This record gives sequence, C-alpha cells and structure tokens, in this order.
Amino acid sequence: MEEVRMGGGANNIFRRKSKKVKNSWKKEEMKKKEGLFVKRLLKYEALPDYMKDNEFILDHYRCEWPLKHAFLSVFSLHNETLNVWTHLGGFMVFFILTVLSFMETTTSEFQGFSFGFFFSRSHLAPLMMPNNSALSQDLKVTHGQQVLIFDTKRVSGKEEIPRWPCFVFVVGAMGCLVCSSLSHLLACHSRRFNLFFWRLDYAGISLMIVSSFVPPIYYAFYCHPNFRSLYLTSITVLGIFAIITLLAPGLSTARFRYFRASLFLAMGFSGVIPATHAVVLHWGHKPIFISLAYELVMAVFYATGVGFYVSRIPERWKPGAFDIAGHSHQIFHVFVVAGALTHYAATLVIMDWRMGSPMC
Repeated sequence: MEEVRMGGGANNIFRRKSKKVKNSWKKEEMKKKEGLFVKRLLKYEALPDYMKDNEFILDHYRCEWPLKHAFLSVFSLHNETLNVWTHLGGFMVFFILTVLSFMETTTSEFQGFSFGFFFSRSHLAPLMMPNNSALSQDLKVTHGQQVLIFDTKRVSGKEEIPRWPCFVFVVGAMGCLVCSSLSHLLACHSRRFNLFFWRLDYAGISLMIVSSFVPPIYYAFYCHPNFRSLYLTSITVLGIFAIITLLAPGLSTARFRYFRASLFLAMGFSGVIPATHAVVLHWGHKPIFISLAYELVMAVFYATGVGFYVSRIPERWKPGAFDIAGHSHQIFHVFVVAGALTHYAATLVIMDWRMGSPMC
C-alpha cells in the first residue's frame, strides 16, 4: 500500500508539472496568434547558423527578437548583457571626461572633493619633470584645475598648442565603445542586422586604433611636420584598408577570428616605429619615457584582451558555466577599456610636455 501511495504521489507531481508546461505552451501559442512577441532565450544548438559564434556558450541567446525588444533587452539578463554594459560603461567614462574638458574651472567639487583632481596637470608635473624646474614652473596650475581638451595654450606668449588631437582620440574611443555596445545589443534582430552591426563593430575598432595615434604623433613630432604627416597618413591609410577588408561578409564569420585579431594587433603595434623615432628624437626628456611607459601598459592590456578573445578562455574549460558572466568576450571588453584609459593618461602626459616645452 505504501508503495502504491508513493507511486501515486510521483504521478501527481508529474501530472502537475506536465500541466504547467502545457499551460505555458498554450499561453505562448495564444500570444503568437494575437501577434504578441514571446521573449525566449535559446540554446546554442537552436540558433540559426549565422548566429553561431562561440560553441562554448551554451544558453541564454536572444534570437531574431523585434527591434524594440532587442533594444530594451539592455535591462534584462542574457549572455550579451555584460558585453553591452562593459563598453557602455567605458563610453560613459569617456563622455564624462569630454564634458569635464569643456569646463573652464572646477565645477564638480562636492564637499571639498574634485573629480578634476585626478586629471590635473598639477599632479602630473612633479612626476613628468622632477629635474627640470624651468619646465615644471611652466606647468604649474591652480590645484584641482582640469585638463581642458578644447582650448589652446599660449607658449612663451607667441604660439598656441592645439588640444584637438586629444579630442580626436576621445571621440574615436567613444565611437568604438558605442558601436560595440549597439552591436552586441541589436545584432540578434535579424541576419541583415547581424551582418551590419558586426561590420560596424570592426569599423569602430579600426576607428579607435587610428584615432589613438593622433595625439602622441602630433605632439611628439610637433616641430617636425614632415614626419608628423608621414606617420599620420600611414596609419590612416592602414585603418581605411582594415575597414575595407573587414567589410567583406566572409571575414565577419567566426572562422576568421584569428585573422581579425591579427589585423588589429598589427595596426596597434605599427606604432612601435613612430614611438622609437620619438624616443631617439627627444632622448633625455623624461615625459617621453613616462608616456611610453603608459603606452607599454596599454599594449599589455590590449594584447591580454586579444588573448582571451582568441582563446575563448575560460568558457572553453567549462562550457555553459560562463554563459551569463565571466566569458572571454566580456574580459576582452574590460581590457579594451583599461587600455583606452591608459592611453588617455599617456596623451595627457605628452600634451603637457609639449605645452611646457620651448618653441620650435
């Protein structure tokens, strides 16, 4: 009798679960008949071929969602949520820096604390030129004064050093980060959107790489316009070539992951040539070496991020465990933002050095 009761209890549980599944299925069918969209996250094997990119991420995929729902999914949890927010957060950081650059005086103080403190030339100056009192004196500014990208500074009362090259990098970085966020958010809408947005993503990466060359080359070769034009033209042509190459539909597929990574790394490391030239040209100027040290840290960040991107670690080690958080692309995004901010610091150092240097 006891066994019969136990068997009957198990059957009841099974019936209740079956009923719930049937009711859920019926609700979805009714919504479909009424023309309402049913939000469902799919497993990897249920995806169409054009959406299959990483076989180690097994679940929580949005597939062919309407544009409105895909856009609003920025606030829901799926395997692209952190991919969107890691770069959207980076975009917000650079946007804040851009807003601060418009301020002529520190207006972000709150109870004695100024955000501008961290971007002040007064704090960089002792580090940049500890043994050159004359140049250090030129760089002294009011405590807490922010670095303004959009104004100009008169050197020795005769010449103005433009700040627009720094602005070019900030805009390029923001463009890359927002393109990446939009791609991860909206590429699930359709095959056409998938192809378009991943191309946009690669174009954004190329844009940031090219724009990152502008400030250091401009300021390092400010008094050597021929070399400045040569290096800036070369990296621009290389960037255009990269964008045109990556517009080919076939190169957007997972099969060419290594090729894309190699192309971006080649673009980045092409900066070794102008960097070496700048060191030789300005040997003995400590800010050049400090800026170069920042750039080396940036290179480590980018190379490490690409390593995660290509190897698909850690999800390769335990498929399905990192679907929502912790997979390689999210880690790659974090390293990209870290590298961009490090390059921003290098740009401030070399820009201030040029402003404190004698005229050409």
